[in-house]
Amino acid sequence: MELPFDHFRLLGVSPAADAQTVLHTLKLRLDRPPDQGFTPETLQTRAELLRSSADLLSNSERRERYEADLTNLSSAEASLVPGLEVPPSKEVAGLLLLLEAGQGAEAFEAARRGLNPPQAPALGSSREADLTLLAALACQASAEDYHKERRYEAAAQTLQLGLQLLQRMGQLPASRQMIERSLAALLPYRILDLLSRDLAAVAERQEGLHLLEHLVQQRGGLDGPGDADFSPEEFQAFFKQIRQFLTVQEQVDLFSHWAVPSSPTAGFLASYALTASGFSQRKPERIAAARERLVAGGQAGMEPYLACLSLLLGQVEVAQSLFAQGASEPLRQWAAEQGDEPLAGLCAYCIDWLDREVLPGYRDIEVEVDLEAWFADRDVQLYVEREDRKMARGGEAVSSAASVPSESTNLLAEWSPAISGLGTYPAPTAATGAAGRDDGAEEDDLDWPSWPWPQLHWPRWGRSLQAISAWRPPELRLPTPGGPSLKRPVFRRPTFNVPRFNLAKLNLPEQPRWTRAAALSVLALGVAAGGFALVRQRLAPGTPQAGMAPSASVPPLTQPVSPPVVKPAPSLPATLPLESDEPTPEELQALLEAWLKAKAAVLAGGSASLPLEELARTPQVERLRRQRREDEAAGRIEEIRSSVRRFTVTNRAANRIEAEVELSYSDELRNRQGQVLKRTPEGSRSNRYVFGRDGKTWKLVFFRPLA
Repeated sequence: MELPFDHFRLLGVSPAADAQTVLHTLKLRLDRPPDQGFTPETLQTRAELLRSSADLLSNSERRERYEADLTNLSSAEASLVPGLEVPPSKEVAGLLLLLEAGQGAEAFEAARRGLNPPQAPALGSSREADLTLLAALACQASAEDYHKERRYEAAAQTLQLGLQLLQRMGQLPASRQMIERSLAALLPYRILDLLSRDLAAVAERQEGLHLLEHLVQQRGGLDGPGDADFSPEEFQAFFKQIRQFLTVQEQVDLFSHWAVPSSPTAGFLASYALTASGFSQRKPERIAAARERLVAGGQAGMEPYLACLSLLLGQVEVAQSLFAQGASEPLRQWAAEQGDEPLAGLCAYCIDWLDREVLPGYRDIEVEVDLEAWFADRDVQLYVEREDRKMARGGEAVSSAASVPSESTNLLAEWSPAISGLGTYPAPTAATGAAGRDDGAEEDDLDWPSWPWPQLHWPRWGRSLQAISAWRPPELRLPTPGGPSLKRPVFRRPTFNVPRFNLAKLNLPEQPRWTRAAALSVLALGVAAGGFALVRQRLAPGTPQAGMAPSASVPPLTQPVSPPVVKPAPSLPATLPLESDEPTPEELQALLEAWLKAKAAVLAGGSASLPLEELARTPQVERLRRQRREDEAAGRIEEIRSSVRRFTVTNRAANRIEAEVELSYSDELRNRQGQVLKRTPEGSRSNRYVFGRDGKTWKLVFFRPLA
């Protein structure tokens, strides 16, 4: 057989090593043979192969001829690699040296072929025992190499092949147990590997969903006790990232399935997924299904969320009643400040709830929260009209959870990090500009940033997930399973009344009758024309959430770690790349400015003044280069002008920092002749940026627009 390496790699020396170094290395290799249990015959043959390579490399004339052959081989037109011919009697020893040279995958494949017919050795022979042991060691070494390369599915497939081989041979039970443990520890990595692939990779994603189902069942459901090797905290961190790679329909299907027979957490997540699907696709039937599931879940403190769902279904009086019953005193005070009418605060709260809690966390949803567009949609109006006709015929009354149990557990509070789209629960902030990318051309990129991959250890699940940024749970609680039943009072469907201030501002002619759907359109337009501009309004800093304890002044939910930096960005510090243990806002702003400047230079056809890899992680760098290649192929250049107006750090952890940034931005897209193909006038953009630490260096990880 032919081994795919040369004499230098077989012996383990550099091509520049002299004869004395060669002989010294030979002595070390002979004095330290493998001790995993190979037979003396194999170890003796290994020593002979090592001496043969050392004799050649220590003889100046033979080595000179051999190096000339290697040079001719490398200069050949065909893609050739050096190899060593080994007789069949020395095959096992040659594969052992191949494994020692760090080529575990090649050694495993060759050993596996050698154990299969017709090359299979005689049963019970020393060759069979050595090949089986070699296959077990090479299997684990190859899987470890794949794991380091983040090719987790390839690592799992290698381990599965090795396990099947050992089971067929009926040998090495200890090695089989070790492979099984390694395979089990790979399960979360495999799921992320498969689900993060392109949506067109249907088979791989289906396999990932199957493995995710297996993992949840193994834990006894989302609310199950879990297992000793995968703590609840680690599972929540893992699950938070999984949600970023699942489509909204996949989440609807999974959570609805897990909610049966009884999982409060899964039911809550299913309600959110149904709401996100219904709002983004303009399907009010799904909003109604989300409300029914939320009511059936028996969760305490859900009235404000049920109020939002009822508002989206056009049931204004029911929504106002629920909000009044469930909102805390600070929340009611805040709502009263949003306008002269009670509906103003409810609409503003609904907008922020959708934008912060419901719509983030889905792979295929990127929609702006616009109540005008929702109420003006024809499908929404038809649904409301249909419900009106049912009520006119004496249809069923609307159920709602206006009264909920006062006693509850903190189960949902424990799960809130996984529920939140990005794993944090930041304070509501005022809108500072239209949603967009930092330079007007890029979409949100979630490339597994918050799970510190380099700190996870092979083969067991790592214990370093404490580095993930701290989570702040919402003020939500779930009742204990089997606890008091939920009382569900019945609300009569109210007559829809368009607020007078909206009609007056619109100066609409009076009509004898208004259908609910038409009234919804008027409501949306009236809200847009009203003094408080509901549909464009975001909650100001300090907005209270449902369930907060009353207080004289309403503090923000999450205090910013540092005050806003309004001054212009400092000049690029000499300390880039940024390696500070606790970087200041000024240093982070300088890092962001350096990335924006480098990005603009690359898209303009030039080169960055600093290496891109020192400023941002690989996915951001590769995306920028891919965008430049596409522009270059089309004969275009982009001239981008952007600068930081405001930089505010909002969240800090050991290896992760978040900041909200307001940018001044404009661009021009030109062809080769200098003609302007597209121009974006100067304006304001607001994004949330996340910085992560790779070793000692801080880099830009990803960002998402702020609506």
